Amino acid sequence: MAMEQTNLDTAPLFSCSVSAGFPSPADDYMEKELNLHELMVKHPAATFFLRASGDSMIHAGINNGDILVVDRSLTPRSGNIIVAEVDGDLTVKQLYIKNNQYWLLPMNPQYPRIRLDSEQEFAVFGVVTYSVHKVEG
Repeated sequence: MAMEQTNLDTAPLFSCSVSAGFPSPADDYMEKELNLHELMVKHPAATFFLRASGDSMIHAGINNGDILVVDRSLTPRSGNIIVAEVDGDLTVKQLYIKNNQYWLLPMNPQYPRIRLDSEQEFAVFGVVTYSVHKVEG
């Protein structure tokens, strides 16, 4: 069933959910229109988009080529996925803080943890709030 989309900024949002297990009957009623920018961007002046590269974050649901929505206005906390600048290079990792020690953790066991020390240049660029990836090959 093809649906015509009249507005490029929004798309229909159905009031029912779709089962990822066994199929269930679908509702024919739309709840409202969904604006993806409105959903994913809470602080427009502080939000930017980056494309992920590599597979160090695959177990966090971030794949090579995904679009990351990054909010610079959020205060990074331990456990957040962040975009950080380490010694001049940008990376996306999970931030882990314990006993005033900072670590950047990959979400793929094939990659090493990064222990940050006072000799490294380190800055948090922002907190990743969404990862958008293509499902169709």
